[in-house]
Amino acid sequence: MFIFDSRIIFSVSLFLLILFSACGVSREAGPPERTPADRPAMVAVSPEGERKSVHQLLHSAHEQWRGTPYVLGGSSPNGVDCSSFTQIVYRDYFGIELPRHTSEQLQEGRGVRRNHIRPGDLIFFRTARGVLHVGIAMEDGDFLHASVSSGVMISNIRENYWAGIYIGTRRVL
Repeated sequence: MFIFDSRIIFSVSLFLLILFSACGVSREAGPPERTPADRPAMVAVSPEGERKSVHQLLHSAHEQWRGTPYVLGGSSPNGVDCSSFTQIVYRDYFGIELPRHTSEQLQEGRGVRRNHIRPGDLIFFRTARGVLHVGIAMEDGDFLHASVSSGVMISNIRENYWAGIYIGTRRVL
């Protein structure tokens, strides 16, 4: 016959509570979103020293990297993978160091709900079992990323493919 000690029941309950409360990528509510009218302009300093919006900097990054082929493990204009690309853009355009791997980038910043995505947010997808993909939000659902099929390009999160594999967004800026 089993006799359960209240300390054991408490410990197991506490463990389960902690375990299940830690799940989810984008459930973090955070402060209420401000409307575009009362949100300050997101401004950063470009590599050339000019003050530009996040949107302008991301378009500059796209111009510089557009068409660069996807190379797993690559981190140069000769070939780049998705997490290296986001790492390079964040470092060179925003002065922020990101970890090298997508799974580590998924832990950065704070979770953002899909309907509150703004330019500069990291957007994550699960492309296959155990395979993650990351891009950088632009505007109107567009995101900048290093695509396996087309290299560095802009896609839209509302496209059927991307909408079906979306897993979350993280705000680092």
